[in-house]
Amino acid sequence: MNQTLKHVRYVMSENLITFGAFLLFLGFVLLAFIGPSVAPYDPLASDTAIAMQAPSLAHWFGTDQLGRDILSRIIFATRLDFGIAVAAVAVSFVLGSVFGCIAGYFGGWIDRLVGRVADTIMAFPLFVLAMGIVAALGNTVSNIIIATAIINLPFYIRVSRTEINVRRHAGFVEAARLSGNSDARILALHLFPNILPPMMVQISLNMGWAILNAAGLSFIGLGVRPPTPEWGIMVAEGATYIISGEWWVALFPGAVLMLAVFCFNLLGDGLRDIIDPRRRT
Repeated sequence: MNQTLKHVRYVMSENLITFGAFLLFLGFVLLAFIGPSVAPYDPLASDTAIAMQAPSLAHWFGTDQLGRDILSRIIFATRLDFGIAVAAVAVSFVLGSVFGCIAGYFGGWIDRLVGRVADTIMAFPLFVLAMGIVAALGNTVSNIIIATAIINLPFYIRVSRTEINVRRHAGFVEAARLSGNSDARILALHLFPNILPPMMVQISLNMGWAILNAAGLSFIGLGVRPPTPEWGIMVAEGATYIISGEWWVALFPGAVLMLAVFCFNLLGDGLRDIIDPRRRT
């Protein structure tokens, strides 16, 4: 445990950008967990008397067209957007890793079948495919998670399949096989831990894409339904008021969305260095 903490501290001290990204990530996680209890206003409470007020001491991010506090809505939306992203990436990571590892290890018809499924999904523009899935199933949170998981599935299948295929005849695998380990044990205990570093990078990137995908679906009206606070909905509602000068309605939720995606894009290298056993020297 002490060695792990020392390694994490070393990675953070070596790359200040990664350290900043981790701090930003922890800030978002903290906001998702305790944000609703510290939000200054009810995100659904409207007051037309204060509609479209610019940022002030009473409302730091201003109010929207219904007089709702934008800061409070952004805080509440953090839990929803992060929940959708984490659930979708977890599903796609687990399923993609299992199918990809099996395909890369055994090869043959299993490899061809899994490869064709991944190629079929990748043949579609991924956001358009997500739109079609949500439009067919209905725009609920669970269906947004399903659609986002499906479009992310090929990335994990391809990465795990390639990494396992490269390592399946390595010396440590042959040694494990000669020691009497079953194929399942070799995959789970010997091969899978060695492919985690590139998978961590993929998870980090997919988290940003998943948040952007959920916000994009909401922006075009296929995501979370109003009046639920969600970053994509807030940007869509504020976009119509930019021309008339009410810039804060779209700017602040858009900036938070950009910051979240930027955070996950920077996390990948740090996670790879922390997980990679070859870095622990």
